[in-house]
Amino acid sequence: MGGLLAAGLVLPAVMALKGTAGVTSTAFDSLPSELDVKAVSEKSVMLAADGTILAEFYAEDREAVPLDAIAPAMQEAVIATEDKRFYEHGGIDPTGMLRAVARNASGSSTQGASTLTQQYVKNVLIESALRDGDRAAAADAREAQGTEGYGRKLREAKLAVSLEKVTSKDKILENYLNIAQFGIAVYGVEAASQRYFGKPASELGYLEAATLAGVTQSPTKWDPVKNPEASQGRRDVVLGLMREQGYITPEEHDQGVATPLADYLRPQDSKLSCMAAGAQVPGSGYFCDYVTKVVKNDPAFGETVDDRLELLYRGGLTITTTLDPREQALADAEVKNGIPVDDPSGVSSAISVVEPGTGRITAMAQNRVYNSASDAPPRETSTNFNTDTGYGGSSGFAPGSTFKPFTLLQWLREGHSLDEVVDASPMSYPIRAFPAPCVRVGREIYSFGNAEGSASGPMSVIDATRNSVNSAYIAMATKLNLCSIMEGAASLGIVQGGNGKPFDPLPANVLGSQSVAPLRMAAAFAAFSAGGVYCKPVAITNVSTPDGSQIPVPAPDCTQAIEPSIAAQLNYALGNVWSGTGKSLGARPYPASGKTGTTSHNEDTWFVGYNPVRSAAVWVGFSEGFIPVQNMVINGKAVKYTYGATIAGPTWVRYMDQAMEGASVPDFGGIGPVVLDGRLVSTPNVVGLAIEEAAAVLEYSGFTVAVGDAVPALTPADTVGAQDVTGSAMKGSTVTINPSTGSPPADEGMTLPTGGE
Repeated sequence: MGGLLAAGLVLPAVMALKGTAGVTSTAFDSLPSELDVKAVSEKSVMLAADGTILAEFYAEDREAVPLDAIAPAMQEAVIATEDKRFYEHGGIDPTGMLRAVARNASGSSTQGASTLTQQYVKNVLIESALRDGDRAAAADAREAQGTEGYGRKLREAKLAVSLEKVTSKDKILENYLNIAQFGIAVYGVEAASQRYFGKPASELGYLEAATLAGVTQSPTKWDPVKNPEASQGRRDVVLGLMREQGYITPEEHDQGVATPLADYLRPQDSKLSCMAAGAQVPGSGYFCDYVTKVVKNDPAFGETVDDRLELLYRGGLTITTTLDPREQALADAEVKNGIPVDDPSGVSSAISVVEPGTGRITAMAQNRVYNSASDAPPRETSTNFNTDTGYGGSSGFAPGSTFKPFTLLQWLREGHSLDEVVDASPMSYPIRAFPAPCVRVGREIYSFGNAEGSASGPMSVIDATRNSVNSAYIAMATKLNLCSIMEGAASLGIVQGGNGKPFDPLPANVLGSQSVAPLRMAAAFAAFSAGGVYCKPVAITNVSTPDGSQIPVPAPDCTQAIEPSIAAQLNYALGNVWSGTGKSLGARPYPASGKTGTTSHNEDTWFVGYNPVRSAAVWVGFSEGFIPVQNMVINGKAVKYTYGATIAGPTWVRYMDQAMEGASVPDFGGIGPVVLDGRLVSTPNVVGLAIEEAAAVLEYSGFTVAVGDAVPALTPADTVGAQDVTGSAMKGSTVTINPSTGSPPADEGMTLPTGGE
């Protein structure tokens, strides 16, 4: 009742005393009386899988807590300093207000008379304006000088009186302690306690409480870290007020004044943004940045980008991620052991690690220092080499021969075998030789070279894979549908890093000429290990709000993208890397398969390897462009030509050997009886058919056709007089047909050469 009377009687008198025109009881009654209280802006926290704090995100560093989680000494210090009659008045303090006005009227100095409730109202108005993006309104709410300032005070007073009719004193105190500013960019007593003393607000002693209570009137001037001397002087004033009001004894006061601020100040480093993540878990800034981009891009976190960022920086989220701190530390160390950050060569390297069967990203590192500043020094950048453009990354890198497993996938799907022999001699083909029904085929010639494997001539597909022979894989592609190869790769997440489109159905892409992100390669190879189950990479396992509710997180959307029997064959074929292009790396002490990759002139080199527990992709090259990594010194060693087993492979081995220590690594599943022998199909008998017609029939049935020398036969000339394979044979094998001379054999009684096995 006292508050209501004061509002109706004292305030108009105050306005008249100040000479404010037009302020009457009627004018006061017309002011708004309902305070639009929104949830306070709270910081979001990003955690590693084990709960380690990686980083915090906030527009205001704040963590709201209930009153019973705030030490009584802190509550008493604030009341003593800001509003000693807090539990007596009804929202405004008539005694204090009239005294302040009288003093202000007698001179040029001003003295405030706001109660804690009024200060809380003011903070709510500022916060609401900031949340609405109205900086002018926020500045207006902060201003308290001049005639207009007294008008704003009048509004605050009316709202304070109305608020106290519906809100308890303890709740108002709790809300004030959670919204007030307690230093430079520090809001709420919990965040302040953690920042300055490294402890929760529930554990604050009277000295620490006095220090914080003294800050709110001028958060910059009395910030304990920025201005410790001024802060200590202000603390002593607060201690005096606490003694006067009986909250502390004279002895406690004297002991407190005699204690230097430095004796109990324990400032903590800010964990704001991903630049702080590396201090918690080595090299985790890039993973942290990737997670923020997931939040920014995914509609699960809001309808618009602005909504999602508002949620991240003000929503008080707890974001639990998939990052394994141990694996991350190993990945960061080994990618930098391969090529140090300050290596004079300037060559970049990156590694992405994914768990097969779940898509969880357990590590992500590169030989750079995460720095999001626009003026970051050399070798410090926020560009993430592991991810696509839309997730803070580059546009990806050419995978080279690490793309070959996707051609091998289609080879097996179309019924060909690992033991089938192809002719790796030709080094050029007309574009028309490559079936690609989804595009118009030109008439140009496609020429290429062998980067890693220099072998040529007839060879089995298993050997072509072991030694990464380009000419063999191009020969395989002439028997396959290029469109299907690229579609199969896309079903495993292999798309261009710059635009998210599938690789174009071009012969050059059989050798990996377009660009893809390392994270996508790690996830695709993980599907081989997981029996053909492909899972989209995921970085977040749980997101909770301050009230404990859950926000749905992006799902891995796991699908059976490859037939299990074919996945087993891929694992078997890629397990030969240790006796082929990866021979220098040595066999691993655990089940493992993989593929080296090198582009035409050693611009990008890779090793993508996996076992049933982890899949990891390592890339090496110049992030600035498609530049040959040749004839230079890297990490103190002279390198003439860089291949997949030069730097990327050893980095993968060092990381994986340590990551697998103590882990149980099961064998890959069985490979089945058709791995090497392939699928037997019926061989058409084409004796007597015209040569071109016979060739077409055999090719349609899945065979390669060779035309041998003419032989005497009973069939007409220029028709097939004999064929060397009849009955059944492996799909894809070669059938030789011999044209007839048109003359019967010299010995009419002999068996005619019409076929055989």
